[in-house]
Amino acid sequence: MQHAGTRRGLLNRTPLEWLCSLPVFLLLVLTLVISTGEMLHGRMLKLGEAMFGDPSQQVQYFMLRADPVRPSCNRDADIDAQLAAGATAPASKPAGDDVDALFGDKPQSADDQRAALTAARDECRLKHGFYDKVAGHITTSVKVFRAVETGFFALFEIGTHNRPLILLVMFAIAAITTTLANHHIGIRPARTALDHKVSNGAIAAASAMLLFSCIRYYQITAGTGLEVEHPLLHLLWCLLFAAMLGISAYRLWRPVAAPAGGSLGMALLSVPLFATMAMICGAYFFSHGHPSGLAIYINQLMELPTIFLNLALFIFAGMVLKQTDIVDRFLNLLRPWRLSPELLTYIILLAAAVPTAYTGASGIFVIAAGGIIYREVLHAGGTRQFALAATAMSGSLGVVLRPCLLVVLIAMLNKQVTTAKLFHWGFFVFLLTSTLFFLASQLRRTQREQVEVPMVALRAMLKESIHVVPYVATAIALVVFYAMALDTSLNEISAPTIMPVLMLLLLIVDKWLARRRPATSIAAAPAPAMPVAPVGTAAPVEHTTAGTRLEPAIRTASNETIGHIGALITLMCLSLAVGGFVERSEVMSHAPQSFPNVWIAMAFLVVTKVLLGMVMDPFGAVILVSSTLAPIAYNNGIDPVHFWMMVLVAFELGYLMPPVALNQLLTRQVVGEAEIDQADAEVRGKSFYGRYERWILPTLVMTVGLAIVAFLPLAVQHFDWLAPVKELVAPPG
Repeated sequence: MQHAGTRRGLLNRTPLEWLCSLPVFLLLVLTLVISTGEMLHGRMLKLGEAMFGDPSQQVQYFMLRADPVRPSCNRDADIDAQLAAGATAPASKPAGDDVDALFGDKPQSADDQRAALTAARDECRLKHGFYDKVAGHITTSVKVFRAVETGFFALFEIGTHNRPLILLVMFAIAAITTTLANHHIGIRPARTALDHKVSNGAIAAASAMLLFSCIRYYQITAGTGLEVEHPLLHLLWCLLFAAMLGISAYRLWRPVAAPAGGSLGMALLSVPLFATMAMICGAYFFSHGHPSGLAIYINQLMELPTIFLNLALFIFAGMVLKQTDIVDRFLNLLRPWRLSPELLTYIILLAAAVPTAYTGASGIFVIAAGGIIYREVLHAGGTRQFALAATAMSGSLGVVLRPCLLVVLIAMLNKQVTTAKLFHWGFFVFLLTSTLFFLASQLRRTQREQVEVPMVALRAMLKESIHVVPYVATAIALVVFYAMALDTSLNEISAPTIMPVLMLLLLIVDKWLARRRPATSIAAAPAPAMPVAPVGTAAPVEHTTAGTRLEPAIRTASNETIGHIGALITLMCLSLAVGGFVERSEVMSHAPQSFPNVWIAMAFLVVTKVLLGMVMDPFGAVILVSSTLAPIAYNNGIDPVHFWMMVLVAFELGYLMPPVALNQLLTRQVVGEAEIDQADAEVRGKSFYGRYERWILPTLVMTVGLAIVAFLPLAVQHFDWLAPVKELVAPPG
């Protein structure tokens, strides 16, 4: 019966799951295989060296990876015979132009000829000796091993060279699915019929502009007479935007069922951010006679395929984490202490910094664990406004910690900094911002802290720790496996590959543990939605996972991954176009290249970075800043590491501030629009701070943190009495 039920479950899938979820999941697995293949191949080369290398004969495995070619020269050549044959040759060249004689070779003596022939024979003998050594070491075992190794190398090399194609296919499927689900990121969700009409009209206009730009880009490229590089990528871009145009046009013709009413002003807020960006940039490029501009700049996505594929893997890891009870299990360690909402939130934010760093961006962690954090702060007695503030900020502290993908991108684009220096100073920035949040939360606390008796709390904590051991043991085992078997440690390079594998293993452990619990404790498995609900319509305050079954959990994680990949990477694409618009419009050229002093320069850069963070995603903003504003900072005497630390904090502040406030939008998504409405209803009639705490508290903390990060290092550099501070936190070496 169970087998039959499983078969019916596998067959009972929506068309979107077969056509979208499954292909994207397979592409994610393929990306993991390619990345793991690189690690595995490096290990295979070392294994081949250990097994077949012969140091005594100076034979290394790389020499055995192909059959050597036998030298054609004669190693037993008779020097005397060659000299005698040379003596019978014509003594002089045919008469020619006298000018040739000026550059002719001088006649060699017999001793010189003998020395040259002897040297040639010696070299030939070396070649034959090398051939004999290598050929003698090529055994049947070597042939079998190298066939496996070189065949494996050929397979993952194909995938490595086709990363742009894999990325674009994955993105195209996800973006089309996101459009079908109305899941694109906007300031507010579409609710009324007017909202949907305006939103779909904007998507249609943006898609039409993007499609036309891609067509013109291909025509211009083909018109040069040169061979078009990667024509398949051009075709995929056109198919993507044609599909999005078709979907939105159909929705305009056959509107979705929605309540009547609404206002134009509110409807404009429901326009997806990418559509707004596309229409603004498209209008600029078209009006300036550069119709291919949009396509040129969004194609920058293909220049950094590894970064964005890693981002997709991190999103998938976050969605798999969401399908487990891991966060709840670890929170069970804190619950016995009966901490105040403020202290509990502070500890949660400290703990959240680690997975935030390993998921690469603050928004991904908000999506993965924001609902649990919100629920836990509420259960501890916090207000909804405070819980919303904590949820929005839960991913903001860890973006400066190792191995955050954003920091890796900064180091890739800017040779003036290294990940080691950025992560070193990032740790101090993390200490600063987390301490500021603790102080701010304690200042708002109105009740006395009443922590549980330590011995009672410790006993309960130790009891709950038993449930955490399997997860910790699994994580340690996998990290040790990668270190021992694949010679790969967990760092900023390997994290995008290791973390999804770790989350899948933890999901397996979680479902195995769930089956061993009493049946009464197992929640009914919800049917995985396909695709995820639009922004602001979810209601995940009650945390549930897909019961004890593994397949529905992976399917749900894949479905949610598609929506977030489509929404986030579409926004990133158009952020690249915004960067191109800013660059080509030469807005930055109007900014002073030099300032009267470094303090004014820093103040200007701080304001600029916050404004960019308010309207652009971090990855697109980093690319823009690297080429425009970073040189201004360097030219005005601002240390590159100091500059980029300031940029990261400024961006996080921007993600918490209107008009976009990306982390606030993602918070709305994970807690649900009903919770937002209830939170606002609870504070009507209260003070200004009470009504807008979810905006003010995180903004205030990050603003103070930004001011300190931006200006305290300048004070340390310019004021001698602060020199001990510089020595205290200076990186080693």
